[in-house]
Amino acid sequence: MGQGLWRVARNQQLQQEGYSEQGYLSREQSRRMAASNIPTSHRKQVPGGIDIYHLLKARKSKEQEGFINLEMLPPELSFTILSYLNATDLCLASCVWQDLANDELLWQGLCKSTWGHCSIYNKNLPLGFSFRKLYMQLDEGSLTFNANPDEGVNYFMSKGILDDSPKEIAKFIFCTRTLNWKKLRIYLDERRDVLDDLVTLHNFRNQFLPNALREFFRHIHAPEERGEYLETLITKFSHRFCACNPDLMRELGLSPDAVYVLCYSLILLSIDLTSPHVKNKMSKREFIRNTRRAAQNISEDFVGHLYDNIYLIGHVAA
Repeated sequence: MGQGLWRVARNQQLQQEGYSEQGYLSREQSRRMAASNIPTSHRKQVPGGIDIYHLLKARKSKEQEGFINLEMLPPELSFTILSYLNATDLCLASCVWQDLANDELLWQGLCKSTWGHCSIYNKNLPLGFSFRKLYMQLDEGSLTFNANPDEGVNYFMSKGILDDSPKEIAKFIFCTRTLNWKKLRIYLDERRDVLDDLVTLHNFRNQFLPNALREFFRHIHAPEERGEYLETLITKFSHRFCACNPDLMRELGLSPDAVYVLCYSLILLSIDLTSPHVKNKMSKREFIRNTRRAAQNISEDFVGHLYDNIYLIGHVAA
């Protein structure tokens, strides 16, 4: 309130003295124009001999630019700035800084950050190879895969991006996040050889069982309904989890069959606790009793920790 009254009083004082806002601006513009016509010999200089007029003019020109010209920076700094751009923004940047934005190292980084593994990365690239062109091919192949998985994989092979090997295809799927998970689920259901190699790429060492199951279903999405494919996934996961944690399995006395039972129990518990259609939620005591009835060698404390994990974190296959 006090500051508002002070501003009103100050404005009235300036108007009385003839310093209205419009008049002040017009006089300021006239002063600048007059200053620009002053001969160089009459302009003030600082004691060091620097021309104040040129100093202010250079400062004004920098303010009008609005951004820094990347070509004026060291190349390492310019490349670091451009490395934060996606492909679309990098193409737009190439319209301004053609030499910088078309650099192969930038496009190589974009390829490997989006598609972590391709067979072509490990090959001797021919002279004149373009990672920018490779990015376009990878993007087109991913779109083709999301429409028809078999045609997408054949496209990658025809371009020499992927080798015709289940292990190479599995590595490509494991390191890529741009593939449609529904189409990927259909493809893996048909290509069990690729599925086997994809499962072996997971490392579940020293992971709690529900957390490992969540990680597994983030890469290999579970089907929407129970069936043979879901049983296959759980079976493969159980064997892989036991292979990654042999000491834990011996300590707890668990076998792949026991882990299979626990995984199914965790999926059913996840549905029970998260589904809005289930009114009477399963209690911790009920879960322990039902689980130990199916797998008697499992300790009550361990099964209780499984329940707590689902209750606090959520669905294992969401």
